Amino acid sequence: MDNYLIRPAKKEEFQAIRDLIFEVQINPMGLAWQRFLVAVTAEGELVGCGQVKPHRDGSREVASIAVRPQFRGRGAARAILEALLARETRRPLYLMCRSQLEPFYNKFGFRAVSINEMTPYFRRIFHLVGLFRGGRSSEDRLSIMRLD
Repeated sequence: MDNYLIRPAKKEEFQAIRDLIFEVQINPMGLAWQRFLVAVTAEGELVGCGQVKPHRDGSREVASIAVRPQFRGRGAARAILEALLARETRRPLYLMCRSQLEPFYNKFGFRAVSINEMTPYFRRIFHLVGLFRGGRSSEDRLSIMRLD
């Protein structure tokens, strides 16, 4: 596990954050550099990012957790998530992920929730993703998780 400096993003890093979000192919909606924490190496290289974004229904989502491929498996995502959770003390917090990532988020206290436990925003996203999934394998399903 490498050591990373976790700090609030700077305005001039926004393009690098956007580029990373597109590189790892996660939801590029709702990116606001002011909400991001970034992980940087001792040399100042941005290796990962994450944010907590608010939704109109009052829910808050841990989102945009992204790490450059060459830095994966070295603790950057864990460090970002731990810093976001330490900063965001109001609960519940939600997140969306591929079902294969549930075990990672379980370690932090997140649990997958049923559609009945979702806020209106997450129910709407869950239904929309279901419409676009078609016949894809259930191994590649969307998971909505909550930390109480």
